[in-house]
Amino acid sequence: MSESGESWVLAFSCDDRPGIVAAVSGALFELGFTIQESQQFDDPISGRFFSRLQFAPASVPNTAALQLAVAEVLAPFEAEYTLEASTTRKRVLLLASKLDHCLADLLYRARTGDLSMDIVGVVSNHPREVYGNLNFGDVPFFHLPIAPGRKREQEQQISALRDELRVDLVVLARYMQILSDEFSVELAGRCINIHHSFLPGFKGARPYHQAYERGVKLIGATAHYVTGDLDEGPIIAQDVEAVSHRDVPEALVRKGRDIERRVLARAVRYHLENRVLLNGRTTVVFPD
Repeated sequence: MSESGESWVLAFSCDDRPGIVAAVSGALFELGFTIQESQQFDDPISGRFFSRLQFAPASVPNTAALQLAVAEVLAPFEAEYTLEASTTRKRVLLLASKLDHCLADLLYRARTGDLSMDIVGVVSNHPREVYGNLNFGDVPFFHLPIAPGRKREQEQQISALRDELRVDLVVLARYMQILSDEFSVELAGRCINIHHSFLPGFKGARPYHQAYERGVKLIGATAHYVTGDLDEGPIIAQDVEAVSHRDVPEALVRKGRDIERRVLARAVRYHLENRVLLNGRTTVVFPD
């Protein structure tokens, strides 16, 4: 670790060509950085190369020199990249409806430091009273109801709020509203949703009841980026849990909520740490 106590993370993707790793690692070496973690993936189907590096200097780094060097070394490869200090805290806006288990979990993880992020607001289409004794701490709460036939107006209010609060990431914490195509495009790559099913399969509002009717032996949850195609965005994280014929729909719902909490938290963590790179309709996720 550097004397400044800060390391840096570079995540990038580009068309696969010889010399990418050598060029990037060489540039970092010339600037006096030590690579602490290096992960890469060469996708033989898309022909794209993906990489995430975490590195630290021996002393306080010249940030401008680092940014310039990274831009120059990646320019010939026409790479898409992010470069951030590992201590960078993203500003997160949570959207929720009546169900509060994912909302409560994210608030708790942020408060305890388990997720390194600043929750700058909670937006709900229901009033705050719906959440009973849920502890919002000093997180601002915004009640933005949806009038019949005026959903787009409410989305525009959220957009204005995003700009005002300088939001980096929007998380749909069981926000039970279908986003418009316009809003989905606006949030592309910056909005994570949790779906209460192991996608693809059992889509719709009652997946656990569908699962029960089919006698499934595994239930799960899926966290994905939001797109205009309902519940078909690039998947970030998934998990499952074994069930049996003894589990009635209510038991599946209870177990499902536990899965939803941990899957959403895992997806948010990966995004916060720049471990997720888009690869067309899929993702490359470098685990911690």
